[in-house]
Amino acid sequence: MTLEQKQIVSDISADSGEFLLQVDNLQKHFPVKGGFFAKLRGRKPEFVHAVDGVTFSIKRNETFAIVGESGSGKTTLGLSALRLIDPTSGKIFFDSHETEKLSEKDMRKLRRDMQIVFQDPSSSLDPHKRIVDSISEPLRAIGTKNKAEIRRSVAEALKAVGLDESQMNAFPHQFSGGQRQRISIARAIILKPKFIVLDEPTSSLDASVQSQILLLLQQLQEQYNLSYLLITHNISVARYLADRIAVMYLGRFVEIAKTEDIMTEPLHPYTQMLIASVLEPEVGAHLKQVEISGEIPSPINPPSGCRFHTRCPYAKQKCSEVQPEFRDLGNKHFVECHYAEEIALSRKNLLVEA
Repeated sequence: MTLEQKQIVSDISADSGEFLLQVDNLQKHFPVKGGFFAKLRGRKPEFVHAVDGVTFSIKRNETFAIVGESGSGKTTLGLSALRLIDPTSGKIFFDSHETEKLSEKDMRKLRRDMQIVFQDPSSSLDPHKRIVDSISEPLRAIGTKNKAEIRRSVAEALKAVGLDESQMNAFPHQFSGGQRQRISIARAIILKPKFIVLDEPTSSLDASVQSQILLLLQQLQEQYNLSYLLITHNISVARYLADRIAVMYLGRFVEIAKTEDIMTEPLHPYTQMLIASVLEPEVGAHLKQVEISGEIPSPINPPSGCRFHTRCPYAKQKCSEVQPEFRDLGNKHFVECHYAEEIALSRKNLLVEA
């Protein structure tokens, strides 16, 4: 991606407020251990290209969603944004601080404003700890020792997520899955952060509970002026919560736009597939199923050219040879596809007659 292209992507939301998080050409490659015999044979080192050149920005009080199949690199990107894992290359700016240049002491201070809610609350909560101890972990990490202050903060956090302070001495197994996720959210907000990564926050919950958690996250965002990075494989969840959506495939963004533009005028074939696969009549009622076969390729040896060409029904020879540019096709709707204009035109022919 050229400097000009990266600047375009960074400016996607520059017209409406300052950025809290900026990620510039981020890459994260994990080495593959080949074993003793691989070394003897002199094989070249291999790497998993989990994130491979991603640039985006998130404004204050904005929800930016990353959508894609398992293995697309979403969680790795989220962990890298928090500097819970170090990127291979690229830059991350949080609240105007370049995080890679911060000392360990300064990074610890900055982490008060950066939190995460994991997918499965059953595994993210220690079953041997009372709820008060789990929720208060961030407080103790910054040096808070006053027990009365800790209990007041825990009670406030529990109230904010719809639970009662009388429950703080219970253990995780005494709560339902939805309640455990509320506890995880309480732990994330107890320091009143500015930014939270939501890593599949509803995927392990019953459908009846998912909407309650999404509504809670909306309410907390308004109450605490939070910015969210939402990671999900379900584009309907992103549609409900996000201001903008980035569609990720095999370590790269293939489309970014405002949520309504993504849902009503998807320009990339992969985005069309994700939307058509959602079992909600209002989302795909007028769009025939996009025929895409096969599974996501290995990130160890991603395809040349457009990474989606091995599964794309519109692929031509150029797609396997040349990496597409990330282009703005109007209204800050960015897409990485050689033939996006043609696909947009042909999409009209997929509309089902009423």
